[in-house]
Amino acid sequence: MSASALISIREVTKRYPGVVALDSVNLDIREGECHSIVGENGAGKSTLMKILSGVITDYEGDLELRGERIRFSGTRAAEAAGISIIHQELNLVEELSAAANIFLGREKVRGLGLLDEASMERAAGELLQSLECDVDPRERAGALRVGDQQLIEIAKALSLNTEILIMDEPTSALTESEVARLYRVIERLREQNVTILYISHKMDEIFRISDRITVLRDGQLVETVDREATDPRRITHLMVGREIEATSFDEPRKPEGEILRVENLSLPWPGHAKEWRLRDISFSLQSGEILGIAGLMGAGRTELMECLFGASEIPYQGEVVLDGESVRFRHPAEAKAAGVALVTEDRKRLGLFSQMSVGNNITMCTLDELVSMPLRQIDRRKETAAAEESISQLAIKTSGPDAQVTSLSGGNQQKTIIARWLRTNPKVLLLDDPTRGVDVGAKAELYRLMDSLCRDGLGILLTSSELPELLTVCDRIIVFCEGRLTGEFTREEATEEKLMEAATQLE
Repeated sequence: MSASALISIREVTKRYPGVVALDSVNLDIREGECHSIVGENGAGKSTLMKILSGVITDYEGDLELRGERIRFSGTRAAEAAGISIIHQELNLVEELSAAANIFLGREKVRGLGLLDEASMERAAGELLQSLECDVDPRERAGALRVGDQQLIEIAKALSLNTEILIMDEPTSALTESEVARLYRVIERLREQNVTILYISHKMDEIFRISDRITVLRDGQLVETVDREATDPRRITHLMVGREIEATSFDEPRKPEGEILRVENLSLPWPGHAKEWRLRDISFSLQSGEILGIAGLMGAGRTELMECLFGASEIPYQGEVVLDGESVRFRHPAEAKAAGVALVTEDRKRLGLFSQMSVGNNITMCTLDELVSMPLRQIDRRKETAAAEESISQLAIKTSGPDAQVTSLSGGNQQKTIIARWLRTNPKVLLLDDPTRGVDVGAKAELYRLMDSLCRDGLGILLTSSELPELLTVCDRIIVFCEGRLTGEFTREEATEEKLMEAATQLE
């Protein structure tokens, strides 16, 4: 691998009103290397990558590509120069097919300028096959799960035959097996001398694939180090400017009796060869307990959450018992009224009201408590007080209730959603991959919050794409494989090997 700089970043600065997102960053990227860019949310990683890929065109400083000064007018110009990016937040057109998304803006045409859909579907199928992905290229992108949507984004970038590929949290929605698949794709790309810039919060990924690691903090470059010359603890310290102690809960929790029981729950899958998304699922959840659900993408974890929250489009079979009473919610409003809350896996699409303030997001589910009579209008003083109470309770880092929720880091956005549901006084909190896309410091804060809520008597049902996360916070873990429950382990019994074995083999 050549040590010469393929990309040179010189004194790059990006300012927003009241914020310096990047402050005089200098960095060289070598041809053919996998170079990881790490830092807490808000450190400037994504901003720097957006400058390199032409998403952001207004900045100070200079970029050089192969020794020539460049300034892209947009993403098309960057792609023409051989640079493409896979964004952390997905940018798919949900109403179009997977194939149409992959070739969006570069559609294949035949005689008379008509779209050559067959050709695009064949090419898309080959790209998805190279990712070991079995998504039908004709399937509507919006109907796919987040993990499959992420793979379409990766296929789109690969279709550009890029020389420099920027991956911004590409595994944030992927399970262990899909991450392993991505590693194989990355290895093939590196064999073709593709340079990879990789952003991730996951230390195991960083140390698995990187040649060098650059740490950003508060918009400034802290240090660039060879992977072999450092370790995860050192990188974490550079990221946050302090040591983060490993999160552990040595003091056992004390569950206080059954709050939720699921008996023989089955969810049909009309028109599909497998017939069932979920089949004969039975388990119980105690008050004051965190019950984890492990499983690969498509195992049925999110489908179970939707059934329990009244959000499944297809009626399920079986029985759900909440606090001793048999229930069957037809709508999330019924679940909320009964004391069930859901923090969805897709924060951007299904969790946040992105055009609203932090305070509005927090109070959205409890507006009836803030109405003043007789005009039945929202009492803004009550609303502000309620939001401030939740901000303080969950230590949400924000300038105040009036701040735009999109100005918050991923971890604080997630806290805002949790705060919204805690104001409904739930008995059961459903957390569907709640730490996806948040940094190591924010994860530790969310773990402590979960632990505190459980010790106050809340029952938590938690899914996660990261097995170490489940092993860290859960009292028990159940495992799904292709819609069936294939294992159950206590905290003491569970290991990554046992969970993965249960997640990949039907009994």
